[in-house]
Amino acid sequence: MVHGGAGALDNVKDEKTAVRYLESIRGVLEHGRQVMELGGSALEAAEACASLLEDDPVFNAGCGSVLNENGQVEMDAAIMDGRDLAAGAVAAVQNIANPVQLARLVMTESEHVMLIAEGAMRFAEHCGMDLAPDHYFFTPDRIEQYKEARLHHRIMLDHDSSDEDSEDQKYGTIGAIARDPQGNLAAATSTGGIVNKRMGRVGDSPIIGAGVYADNETCAVSATGYGEEFMRSVISKTIADFIYMQEMDAVEATRAGIEYLTRKVRGRGGVIVIDREGRCSSGFTTRKMIHGWIEHGGESVARF
Repeated sequence: MVHGGAGALDNVKDEKTAVRYLESIRGVLEHGRQVMELGGSALEAAEACASLLEDDPVFNAGCGSVLNENGQVEMDAAIMDGRDLAAGAVAAVQNIANPVQLARLVMTESEHVMLIAEGAMRFAEHCGMDLAPDHYFFTPDRIEQYKEARLHHRIMLDHDSSDEDSEDQKYGTIGAIARDPQGNLAAATSTGGIVNKRMGRVGDSPIIGAGVYADNETCAVSATGYGEEFMRSVISKTIADFIYMQEMDAVEATRAGIEYLTRKVRGRGGVIVIDREGRCSSGFTTRKMIHGWIEHGGESVARF
């Protein structure tokens, strides 16, 4: 399963834009299928799919990331392996084309789970990662959003409306989760955050248990939404706990998790979930969520 953000998504009302989003999602899903058909693990499939979404400028991650208060890109990402709960995360990184790949290196090549800002950048250099130039990230849409946010002297979520109370909002995060034929689960989440956000702000995407979670005993989860609400509710781990403690399946646990998110913090956004049996589920409190899935090797499905 993959997702590319949640919200009203009024900016994709025209058919051409909608097709653009859905074709991207389906293409990423088929790539993930191919990775596993060639013997790749769930972890490899999740990382590969998340990387492709980061490479697509229509999504708020990687090259499509929004700009912070200083007109710079700061990105967060995390990845988790359900086999042994190994995880890696990075926050407030710059000039990294694929933050999810750096998160994977934190998991496999360091003793830590999360590295941030300058420390994460030094680690990227240590690992030999190439840096992308600033102009790689500065898409026309993101520059316009930044200018509008500065004009109104406030932060903005990734959407096309200047009305702070409007529901025409797209909460920009990408995510990918997978289950391989051996029953292993994995999850990855990546984001550019919030338009005009304070320098150093970190959302839920790199927080294990909030924006991402995977455990072979329960499920894999990737979240997209207003990060502060997802951190306070630890929504991804909460969904996993419903499966572990109450023996729910993916659909039941997703429903219970979304109810909890709404009741406790009026959370805005959504989740994708694959449980240990390979059942796929999604839930969201916004009007729509860009997402897709391939369940038990069937056809790829993409929808809002």
